[in-house]
Amino acid sequence: MVSTHLIVSEKLSQFREVVFAMSTRHGGVSPPPFGMNLSFHVGDEDANVVQNRKRLSGSLGLDIDRAAFPLQCHTNVVKVALGPGEYDACDALATEQPNLPLVVTVADCLPIVLFDFKKKALSLVHTGWKGTAQRIAENAIRLMADEFRSSSTELIAYLGPSAGVCCYEVGLEVAERFPERLVERRSGGLFLDLKQANLQQLLSWGVKRDHIEISSYCTICHPEMFHSYRRDGEKSGRMMAVASLINSAGE
Repeated sequence: MVSTHLIVSEKLSQFREVVFAMSTRHGGVSPPPFGMNLSFHVGDEDANVVQNRKRLSGSLGLDIDRAAFPLQCHTNVVKVALGPGEYDACDALATEQPNLPLVVTVADCLPIVLFDFKKKALSLVHTGWKGTAQRIAENAIRLMADEFRSSSTELIAYLGPSAGVCCYEVGLEVAERFPERLVERRSGGLFLDLKQANLQQLLSWGVKRDHIEISSYCTICHPEMFHSYRRDGEKSGRMMAVASLINSAGE
């Protein structure tokens, strides 16, 4: 489901205890090519990024400045977020704290949300091919089970926009780390299906297929909507995926 400036999950939107959205390249104050850029590390002016983050916070009704951020380094490490701030050496966070937004930045990598609708626990994962090969989605499910007594059968999962198999060309050394069914061979190239790889991991750990929603969007081949590092290189901004538990009163 898509609004002018935000992408949301139809499945997650059915639960009032969780808020999720992912930004696009629209709605920001940064000059082209950045637009709605939310990263301080891509050459955009800091003042623009601050204003863009304020706009995103206002759209979501959440305070991004009071969020928990994994310092994404393409690991398979998942940590428990107990409060706002940066969490080093990890690419996913999990929490049962209400009103603590979890945030990842993306520009082709895949954001994955895992929401336990029974225990009211949440995880947000950032993964590219490295994290996927190291099975970070499985690690997130395992941590939620260990820390929050979550059952995989009670998880709602959303796999957001990312590099799609239509465009995500990889080298042989990457392709060989995945089952052949997850790599398409065409025009002399190898193309990884990142979403399908993570879907298979979720299913193998017992997440129900009808509890999983997968965005059809590829960030690379939709330049009008998404930033893409693969497509634009150093001229690429960054989007944010934001997920937060809220209490039942919506406070």
